Amino acid sequence: MSHFTDLAHQYIDGEWKPGSGSWDIIDFNPYTGEKLASITVATVDEVDRAYRAAERAQTAWAETNPYTRRLVFERALRIIEDREEEISETIVAELGGTRLKAAFELHLAKEFLREAIQLALRPEGRILPSPVDGKENRVYRVPVGVVGVISPFNFPFLLSLKSVAPALALGNAVVLKPHQNTPICGGTLVAKVLEEAGLPAGLLNVVVTDIAEIGDALLTHPVPKVISFTGSDKVGRHVATVCAQHFKQAVLELGGNSALIVLDDADVDYAVDAAVFSRFVHQGQVCMAANRILVDRSLEAEFTEKFVAKVKTLRVGDPADPATHIGPLINSQQAESVSSLVDQTVAAGATALLHGTVDGNLVSPSVLTGLAADSPVLGQEIFGPVALIVPFDGEEEAVRIANDTPYGLSGAVHTGDVERGVRLAKRVRTGMIHINDGTVHDEPIVPFGGEKQSGVGRLNGDSMVDSFTAQKWISIQHGRSRFPF
Repeated sequence: MSHFTDLAHQYIDGEWKPGSGSWDIIDFNPYTGEKLASITVATVDEVDRAYRAAERAQTAWAETNPYTRRLVFERALRIIEDREEEISETIVAELGGTRLKAAFELHLAKEFLREAIQLALRPEGRILPSPVDGKENRVYRVPVGVVGVISPFNFPFLLSLKSVAPALALGNAVVLKPHQNTPICGGTLVAKVLEEAGLPAGLLNVVVTDIAEIGDALLTHPVPKVISFTGSDKVGRHVATVCAQHFKQAVLELGGNSALIVLDDADVDYAVDAAVFSRFVHQGQVCMAANRILVDRSLEAEFTEKFVAKVKTLRVGDPADPATHIGPLINSQQAESVSSLVDQTVAAGATALLHGTVDGNLVSPSVLTGLAADSPVLGQEIFGPVALIVPFDGEEEAVRIANDTPYGLSGAVHTGDVERGVRLAKRVRTGMIHINDGTVHDEPIVPFGGEKQSGVGRLNGDSMVDSFTAQKWISIQHGRSRFPF
């Protein structure tokens, strides 16, 4: 695990140094409990240094030919391809991701880097007509300047790169704060790859720290113009409020409570496969996970029986073992909170077809049915291996239940009639929804994001240009204007 120690530093203005805070963030392997690294936290002063370095470096970078900027991301892609095994092991060790999950995360990370290469050339100016004779209107796309990125613990390598690479490709500089539980995969590993790929010093800075140390300094600092935050809606609400007070743009990718809807004409076996993956991939620690599985009452008995049978075959254990489907939750608080949520829901009258047990941070799957319509568990995001099966009578009720949540991130509809599925999907208030598939999808050029409390703004493709560049109007008067005085 030597590379953990090598990467256990702050990365500011091209230098690897310990933070100057008075305490350390300890990075643990959530499966073995082994200490991987300790990182002395960055202080408010270091956050300031990071933002000032970004601000200084950004001017020349914005003027760098985009064809030249592209080369950094081409090299970064090759570095990731060359070190895939090592990065995969880091994901397994630091966040308890299974081998399958690590492969999935790295596959997407590479796809998003390929898109970042294209994004460098994506911003296009426009020339617009004017009602004034002799006037030419030009609209330029310019980098916003400096972007602050705050990434989560569940897909830290992917979700850091997903904002960092496009922001840089479009001519910005970045200050990245990874989640305290994943400072390497979500932070310094990303910096190391880009440093080796030739990114000039100061353009990407990584501060490993905590609100307890820096408060809102990352958000209130005068330098960043855009904050890209991925995480819980509770923290997202705070980020949005602070950004609004300081006239900063916030791009928020927040939690979900997605419904996977199984209509009466669905292929039950296929729907079961989609639902099991959508709920239990990465132990259920996925914002797009199928939190609620809604099944037409005519199929409820068959679906439930097959679903429980399949869930029973999932192997819970060491994430490094390729045969493991479900590894540990990220920390003991998450394991305890998921476990007590199941106990409370069962105590309140739900039926546990499977009642998960806790062993360290390993939580085995629970499958609950017979939930009261007002059961609090139906309205919240469960970041763990707990499936809720909810029967419905007909499409109207399916739509009503699906929409009965403050969230609106992803979703799925299973049906033998694709256009019926699309009609229903249009009525579900969600940013993304998939017909005859799972709920967990992300692609480089589709607009990715949520409605309601699942977020504000979109990422990916052209949405990255919208998020990380500003439009600037420059007019030229080729004749002479007439002024009234």
